[in-house]
Amino acid sequence: MSPLALPTRHGQRHPRRVFATPRDLADALAEGIATRLRDALVSRGGASLVVSGGRTPEALFTRLAAMPLNWSAVTVTLADERWVPPTDTASNEALVRRSLLTGPAAQARFVGLYTGHASPEAGEDACNTRVGALSRPFDVVLLGMGEDGHTASLFPGSCGLAAALSPSPCQAVQAVRAPGLGHPRMTLTLPTLLDSRSVLLVITGAGKLRTLDQAEAGGPVEVMPVRALLRQDRVLVDINWAPETANEGAPA
Repeated sequence: MSPLALPTRHGQRHPRRVFATPRDLADALAEGIATRLRDALVSRGGASLVVSGGRTPEALFTRLAAMPLNWSAVTVTLADERWVPPTDTASNEALVRRSLLTGPAAQARFVGLYTGHASPEAGEDACNTRVGALSRPFDVVLLGMGEDGHTASLFPGSCGLAAALSPSPCQAVQAVRAPGLGHPRMTLTLPTLLDSRSVLLVITGAGKLRTLDQAEAGGPVEVMPVRALLRQDRVLVDINWAPETANEGAPA
């Protein structure tokens, strides 16, 4: 099913596409990402994809893994990672290996953020070297958003948030900790995420749609860090939304 493109609202800088179901969203984005990667392979001989964890992208990953393209020339990395080994069920790397890097897509080169150091702070230098060695701009960055207004691991009230949002950081990654966050994390900084030819923001559910509206309505970035993504004009953010179920309803 083709998505509905909503008219631009006051203060809204980036286009929204609305899908009837999460399945429609996953199908369309898998096709779109595969097309962008193929174009990169033809133009530059290689392609790069930055992905996020969570429930929302898993179905998309499964569909994308089945797309025919030269996966051996594709590099995949993460927007953020919990500081746990890839054998841990909370690991974003584990999710990506389980749902995306399968079949032909297993030939892709994967660059993880977890380094094995005792803490993300201790692993920052090694992780920064890994990410800094990747060719940029990335071809596709795939991001989600929480109902608290975070994206990647840019969380409200987190230690390290100001450095991660700085327009001129000294590093590509930032260790992040926040009360109630559970595992400490490593995240790509905002300028690193924006160093991309294409940024996709993927959300589902009425709650996250309300959060998106609130983020676009104005307010401090540190309260809803996704505002930093939405307010910049370096790269267009393609916003994609679907209800959590087919009968949840479309946005007003």
